[in-house]
Amino acid sequence: MVLACRREDMTERELKLRTWKFAVDILNLVDRLPTRRSANIIGGQLGRCGTAVAANYRAACRGRSHKEFTAKIGVVEEEADESTFWISLLIASGNATKEQIGPLLNESRELTAIFTSSSKTAKKNSLKKQGKKNVPTKKDSPN
Repeated sequence: MVLACRREDMTERELKLRTWKFAVDILNLVDRLPTRRSANIIGGQLGRCGTAVAANYRAACRGRSHKEFTAKIGVVEEEADESTFWISLLIASGNATKEQIGPLLNESRELTAIFTSSSKTAKKNSLKKQGKKNVPTKKDSPN
């Protein structure tokens, strides 16, 4: 299972390794799912988005511009969040128990939080580069 890194100052290399381990753990989980139609459907979706976290983070690190990095980090955030959804659905559908996949669920939530924060920072930095001082936040939104 994935060893969760609690440091806030993870290096690019450490985060690449963490997302790689997450992808491997996802694939191992998918291989252990019961042979039921619902497990097959969920497992296929989870396999795609769980491995996409690592693949897209790698691509983001190789981005040719800040704009490209920002866009790709947004994709990583979405894939990590989608992984959380499918892992939770495995539990809700009775295809796995929280005891079996709780650590993987926690890791998907942590990765989502990391990449959400990274995405927000990248967007804020983009606006700063454009010379805009006030970066709107959700709490500033009228909705």
